[in-house]
Amino acid sequence: MQTNPPGRRFQDPSIPAPQYPIESVDNALKLVLLLGEQSEIRMTDAARYLGVATSTAHRLLAMLQYRGFMRQDPVSKVYRAGPALTWVAFTIFGRLDIQGVANPVLRDLSERLRETVHVGILDGASVRFVAAVESPAAVRVASRLGRTMPAHCTSTGKALLARLSTEELRQLYPTENLETITPHSLASRSELEAELARIREQGFATNQGESEDDVASVAVPIVTRAPGLRLALNASAPQHRLRQSHYRPLAAVLVEAAAEIGEQLG
Repeated sequence: MQTNPPGRRFQDPSIPAPQYPIESVDNALKLVLLLGEQSEIRMTDAARYLGVATSTAHRLLAMLQYRGFMRQDPVSKVYRAGPALTWVAFTIFGRLDIQGVANPVLRDLSERLRETVHVGILDGASVRFVAAVESPAAVRVASRLGRTMPAHCTSTGKALLARLSTEELRQLYPTENLETITPHSLASRSELEAELARIREQGFATNQGESEDDVASVAVPIVTRAPGLRLALNASAPQHRLRQSHYRPLAAVLVEAAAEIGEQLG
């Protein structure tokens, strides 16, 4: 457990501390911010983190649970983000003009690559495509803008799933068998976990006919400063134009474009 004050990077140094601070409110907000840094909190860890008695930590966590900002696992007793926190996050994300910010970068990228490019967002165990520009080539992959697909069947989804912890992943995929779209789709959680380990090592995800026959793609995450906003950028092409030898150099181009989008989204 880290010991630095949570959320310090969000504090505006030009704003002085409140004249009459309410310590319980401050501690509750620290616990909410802590969920942006780690996926779960134990009561004893929360007490140690805040420097308070376990009884105080329990009261804070109980109130956050009551208001829906946290939920407690009935077996492990750990606390995780609750539906209210998720609702707030998605409401804020819904106000972000992801498409408006991403499209100029996507248009330039599509012209350079001569392929279709997408931005997708992780939505549970699915990926939803929220921005896209089609290839100018006559033979091209069609835009998936607005479509939702199983995350494990797409390069975009796998790039996002690779950023989750094992426990978070198993919450999304509680059983071994997975839905398949094509004969090439990953069919088991064990296969998915092995694939995600490779993605973490190489820094990008690939798709070889797993979501659509004869379509290949490469994807990388888009890192933003918005906690919990999980986005990824992909380039898709007919398989005969996107061979394995192209993956790494294409990923390097995508990383640059993803950084530009992430910086503009803040």
